[in-house]
Parts: sequence; C-alpha cells; structure tokens
Amino acid sequence: MSTNIRRQDNGVIIVEPHGRIVGKNVVMLQESIFPEVKAFDIPRILINLEHTTAISSSGLGVLIQAYKSVKQKKGRMGVIHVAQHIKNLLIVSRLTSLFEHFDTETEAVAALNDGQPKKT
Repeated sequence: MSTNIRRQDNGVIIVEPHGRIVGKNVVMLQESIFPEVKAFDIPRILINLEHTTAISSSGLGVLIQAYKSVKQKKGRMGVIHVAQHIKNLLIVSRLTSLFEHFDTETEAVAALNDGQPKKT
C-alpha cells in the first residue's frame, strides 16, 4: 500500500491511500495521517478512498482516531469516492454519520475550506 498526500493552496490536506488498508498497512496509513493532523491548529483533512480496495476494522479504527483528533482541534474531516463494499462496512459499523461525505474533490475542498489553517 502507498499513500499520497496532497496539500491544497487553501490548506486542505488530501490523503489518498492506494491498495488494501489491512495488517501493516494500517500503521502506514496512521503514520501518513497523524502528522498532517498535528501540523495544523485547525486541520481540514479529506480522505480519498478511490484507490482503496479493502479496509479492515483496524483501518477504520485509524480513521476514527484521526476524526477524533481533527474534531478536538475544531477541524473537519471528509471522505470521497467510497466504494460500495467500504460504504457497507461503514453502515454495518454505524459510522456513516461520523464522516462528511462528498461527491467530488472540488465540492469537498470547497466545503472544508472554512478559513486558512495555521501551522503549529
């Protein structure tokens, strides 16, 4: 698994995991997301799951921990391109309402852009 991180000019961070978020890849995802959350006073994180083929309960746990960290800092976190099998897992886990869902990256970045972030 690999994870691309893109920083938008307006401060929104786009995290794009590729492959399966299972086993050791869960730790890799965690190591990709948390420095981005910590870098900003008010983080705005968008998780693009377009290239994610599977996610384990531990992978969901990392997303939940990231969400909690973002919320503690009064930030926002959203997801886009959630495949049906991952969406089903979110529904069964009762996590669908936890993350903001967007149809497109443009829509997500605009919605998450509620002010310029300040680096810590």
